Amino acid sequence: MKIQRLISFAILITVFLSMPIYSAAKGKQEDRITIVLDPGHGGKDFGACENGAKEKDINLAVAKKLRDLIEKELKDVKVVMTRSTDVYLTLQQRADVANDADGDLFMSIHVNSVDKKNTRRQSIQGSSVYVLGLHKDQDNMKVAMRENAVIELESDYKEKYSGFDPSKDESYIIFEMAQKRNLGESIRVAGDAQNELVNNAGRANRGVRQAGFWVLWATSMPAVLVELDFICNPESVKYMTSEKGEDKFAESLFNSIKKFVDRRK
Repeated sequence: MKIQRLISFAILITVFLSMPIYSAAKGKQEDRITIVLDPGHGGKDFGACENGAKEKDINLAVAKKLRDLIEKELKDVKVVMTRSTDVYLTLQQRADVANDADGDLFMSIHVNSVDKKNTRRQSIQGSSVYVLGLHKDQDNMKVAMRENAVIELESDYKEKYSGFDPSKDESYIIFEMAQKRNLGESIRVAGDAQNELVNNAGRANRGVRQAGFWVLWATSMPAVLVELDFICNPESVKYMTSEKGEDKFAESLFNSIKKFVDRRK
C-alpha cells in the first residue's frame, strides 16, 4: 500500500510540475477587467438531474443573465463565457478559456445535490461558495469528487490528467501544493457572493468552503465555484428554475462581481 501511495504521489508531482504556468503580470491586450463565467456541465454532461430539471440548464440560464447584467451595468468590464450554449467542455478546456483570456476573475456556476441514500435529500437546502483548498470535512470532499468526476467522460482522461483519479483521496495531494497567490482575493469574492445569495436571493447559508476542484486549481486568477442550491430539494428546484429565481441569483452574483471590480479600480 505504501509503495502504491508513493507511486501515486510521484505521478501527481509530475502533473503538478507539468501544468502550464501563467503569469498574472504578463501584459493584457486591453486595460478592461475580464470576468470569466463558467456555466458548469453542458452537452452530454447533464450534471445533477432531479425533479424534472437538469443542472446544466440551470447553470447556463443564470450565467447568461449574469453576463447580460455585467455588460449592461459595467461598461468597462469584459465578459468571457466558457460556454454560452448547450455544449460539452472538459474541465481543462474551461480553465484554458479563462487563462487564454487573461481573466481577472473566474466564477464557475453549479447546482448541488447529495447521495440518494441521504435521508435529508428532499429537505437539504442552501447556497455555498467554494475556493480552492484542503477538504475540511467529508461533505466538501464529496462535492469536489462529484464535480471533478466529469473528467471520466473523457476517453483518455487517465493520460490527459496524468493519473488524477477524482474518486481517490490520494489524488488530491496536488491541491495541497497549489500556490496560494490568489487565495485571499478568492475568499473575499466568495464571501461577498455568499452574503448576496443569502441576503438577496434568500438562500439558506451553507457558508464559504474550501475543496479541491480541478477547474479552480488550473486557473491562474482568483477563482470561486458557486453551488446555487440543491436540485434534490423540490422546493429549491422550483425557485432555481423560476424567472424570479434566475434573476435573483444573477443579481446576487453580479453584486459580488461589482465589489471585486470596484476593488480593482
